[in-house]
Amino acid sequence: MKKLLLLALLSSSSTLMAQDALKKRVIAESDKIESKVIQWRRDFHQHPELGNQEVRTAKIVADHLRSLGIEVQEKVAFTGVVGILKGGKPGPVVALRADMDALPVTERVDVPFKSTVKAIYNEQETGVMHACGHDSHVAILMGVAEILAGMKKDLPGTVKFIFQPAEEGVQDKSVPFGADGMVKAGVLENPKVDVIFGLHINSPTPAGMISYKPGPTMAAVDEMEIVVKGKQTHGAYPWDGVDPVVTASQIVNGLQTIVSRNVKLIEAPAVVTVGAIHGGIRHNIIPESVKMIGTVRTLTREQRIFVHKRIEGIVKNIAEANQCEAEVKIIPGYPVTMNHEELTRKMVPTFIETVGKDMVQEVPVVMGAEDFSYYQEKVPGLFFFLGGRDPKTPIEKAAPHHTPDFYLDESGFKNGVRTFCNLVLNYAELHGR
Repeated sequence: MKKLLLLALLSSSSTLMAQDALKKRVIAESDKIESKVIQWRRDFHQHPELGNQEVRTAKIVADHLRSLGIEVQEKVAFTGVVGILKGGKPGPVVALRADMDALPVTERVDVPFKSTVKAIYNEQETGVMHACGHDSHVAILMGVAEILAGMKKDLPGTVKFIFQPAEEGVQDKSVPFGADGMVKAGVLENPKVDVIFGLHINSPTPAGMISYKPGPTMAAVDEMEIVVKGKQTHGAYPWDGVDPVVTASQIVNGLQTIVSRNVKLIEAPAVVTVGAIHGGIRHNIIPESVKMIGTVRTLTREQRIFVHKRIEGIVKNIAEANQCEAEVKIIPGYPVTMNHEELTRKMVPTFIETVGKDMVQEVPVVMGAEDFSYYQEKVPGLFFFLGGRDPKTPIEKAAPHHTPDFYLDESGFKNGVRTFCNLVLNYAELHGR
């Protein structure tokens, strides 16, 4: 019995030493590769591509993965790329995801690698910019692939590198796109993924800091379309018509009561925003109809259903009270980004081990949305944030995502590379086969 116990202890000690050796290699290799990651990011930033148009980006990614001896699948859900790295030791299948698409935003930041790309979006010419940091996500994951491929012989399990198109959406939504399209294309199968990790750069957070939240992390998002139909008439004789403008105004105010009076905000916040109102063409004509569009954000399935019902009820009843007709259309978007609570608890020590306790923080829920949620509906997933703000820049001066002035401090990218690598190694250690 003592001999068996001694052998077990020796085996455990040997495993820990091997694990420690791999982590030291991650530190050393991430130092070496940092400049390449930054160069890749700047190249992608200078050549941004909109959703499902990431042809150049995808080719660079696929060529890089092949050069590392990684099995590559291309044109997954239009322009997606999947790399499969089979380690030399048994272990779980871990997926890592990076999104590749840019936004229809004209860049104002004066950097040498500034985007001057133009495109047609919604029938308008616009600049194209990586105004949400997806260029950094791609570059970081390319760096991770290079490091893990270099330790293939000692790597436990299999790593799937998912380079996903169209996280920001596409103009033609008649077919699955983004993460939804990738899942339906089978990226979580063959081999079957056990767990998935994703990161997002965050411009207000100091460079290199890791932020996370267990459970609901980012909101579900739905589009709202409302058409109010009245009766057109001369603006001087409103009694001869039925005014959809006045009715629409009352509807906007009524919708605000959903959050302020109906939603249990002590349980979870919600947002109902009317983003645009279109109606009429002349100062002295009451139009026949008014169209409103907006966004709805919720954090639980039950809350999502409830808010949708309240929108329809308020719109229809206010319209009827004003002798108008109304049509309400809710277009479902991304589900709630739901971090698996047990997985999050188990992996937080990896964050601390990688960047230090002072560089890790738990944060409140974010009302933005992320299609990483589609992966989390199928397998346990953890989505975290990597800081990208120069610590010398006051937080109030850090430009928000999706704006022309969005800017990233690249010094924290190395922490993103190390964190992804260590999540793979530590998860394999905790769930070895």
